[in-house]
Amino acid sequence: MGRVSSAERRSALVRAALRVIHRDGVNGATTRAIVAEAGMSLASFHYAFRSRDEMIRELIAFVVQDEQRVSLEALDPDADIRSAVRAGMHAYFDLLRAHPSREQALQELVQYSLRTPGLEHLPRAQYASYFHTARVLLERGAEVTGVEWSLPIEQLARILIAITDGLTVAWLADRDDEAAGTLIDFAADTIGALALSRRAVAPKSS
Repeated sequence: MGRVSSAERRSALVRAALRVIHRDGVNGATTRAIVAEAGMSLASFHYAFRSRDEMIRELIAFVVQDEQRVSLEALDPDADIRSAVRAGMHAYFDLLRAHPSREQALQELVQYSLRTPGLEHLPRAQYASYFHTARVLLERGAEVTGVEWSLPIEQLARILIAITDGLTVAWLADRDDEAAGTLIDFAADTIGALALSRRAVAPKSS
């Protein structure tokens, strides 16, 4: 076997950690369990990451960046804003359906961190990355469809994440694709209604 790059090693460990958290919970995701899942030595973990905390942060970034990528790729410059929001949410939902264990692992990580003293920073960091991704998507959606938002982007980002959280947890619980699609349609209509044509908000000439 050839040499494995640092990036490849980190990626393999993150994917292994997601599988372990899904199977055994965060408590069971020890460094030894993760390297065993990845088929690596304990030294490989410490070569790739300075701590388990650093690995968890990269795990969160790995999942969230993938969600952002597929949602951005779904944006159609010829679509209206409602269609753009709907397409982005459907792209996220398709990813959720394809990899439900990843979202289950992140849900487990939030709950574990919230009830474990000293780990309160992890869910804050996790949701900060969610809000950042939502801002990027809303800003890009407005740009490609020629609208401006009637509410501050920070507020809209929180609304979008709250809806997406509800969609995720409900679907993980009942796997009802039709109900998820109905919620996505509702979210697209509700968020789309908060968009204004740039012509409508253009400053008046003096």
